[in-house]
Amino acid sequence: MTPTPAGKAAQRTHARAARRLQRAAGRLATTALERMEATLPWFAALPADQRSWVGLVVQSGLAGFARWLREPESSERVTLDVFATAPREMARLITLQQTVELVRIVVDIAEEAAADLADPGEEAWLRESTLRFSREIAFAAATVYARAAEQRGAWDARLEALVVDAILRGEPDDTLLSRASALGWADPPAVTVVAGRSPHDDPEAVVEAVHRRAAVERLQVLAGVQGTRLVVVLGGDGTLDRGVRILADAFGAGPVVVGPTVGSLSGAWSSALEALAALRAAPAWPAVPRPVPAAALLPERALNGEPVALQALVDTVFAPLRDAGGSLLETVEAYLDCGGAVEATARALYVHANTVRYRLGRVADLCGLSPNDPRDGYVLRTAITAGRLRPVEGAL
Repeated sequence: MTPTPAGKAAQRTHARAARRLQRAAGRLATTALERMEATLPWFAALPADQRSWVGLVVQSGLAGFARWLREPESSERVTLDVFATAPREMARLITLQQTVELVRIVVDIAEEAAADLADPGEEAWLRESTLRFSREIAFAAATVYARAAEQRGAWDARLEALVVDAILRGEPDDTLLSRASALGWADPPAVTVVAGRSPHDDPEAVVEAVHRRAAVERLQVLAGVQGTRLVVVLGGDGTLDRGVRILADAFGAGPVVVGPTVGSLSGAWSSALEALAALRAAPAWPAVPRPVPAAALLPERALNGEPVALQALVDTVFAPLRDAGGSLLETVEAYLDCGGAVEATARALYVHANTVRYRLGRVADLCGLSPNDPRDGYVLRTAITAGRLRPVEGAL
């Protein structure tokens, strides 16, 4: 479409303003940087190289404004090009709010210079154009920062997956803590691993949900989804029971198993080892609590062929009963054989019923398991069986 004479005159006016602006870009940029240093303490505190990045962006912005005056329809391309001169690190060092403050100062400088840059009578048009272009710059800045946030989020997700994977593989190398620190991990003195089923097949959404819960309660977590399994490394300054209960709802249906607490992230592999072994064995206990400590599943783990669990049953249950003397081991076996009947046990052992009760009380004090409780009785039976087989099978 051929422009009208008035349109051609406006184009010439705009072109003259654009040329004047382009020639004055260096001077205006210097003025803007001086005002930034004088009015923005955070900008004055930046290192010289970072201030120079801002200077490049300001000059690019002014040059882009000049091109935009000539071709307003190219606003999107021009405004995005403004930030192309800045290194990628700038989005990390200068926040979006700070960028808006910088843009506001440059706009003020450009408005003040309108009388020198525009033809007589065109000052209002140039000021209006400055405001319109600043709006486009603001949208472009938001786009740049949104893209940077997405890239950081994707990078953080990959890094977090690497950290969790290293813990599960039992490879706490020198880079583990530095990688975790980059994710905000503060190396708390109490760490545990929680494992269960992932609630659905969108790993990013699952991990994000875990972090949202953790953020509300100010918990330190690292999370990863491996197939259908969700693994969460939980850290804190003291007991982690409350944090475990809060995070349990982030898991899918089925058991949620908690590994033993260790003193650092470097030792979390041992907690993960037990948590995952217990998770594999958990289907053998239909009424398993949720969440459940990995140690509560020692019988199922031992029957599932886990040497660590078998040894733990012998060391923590069988050996203390055997070494305590006083016929505690024989009393427990007789009590279980008699179906939990005190009188029948007393007759089988040729002792008084009160003696049986006393010995059963000592068993509870010694290993924390009550023969009267069906679950504890099962643990005792499995531990005693494992201990009885030890001389036959050799070292466990």
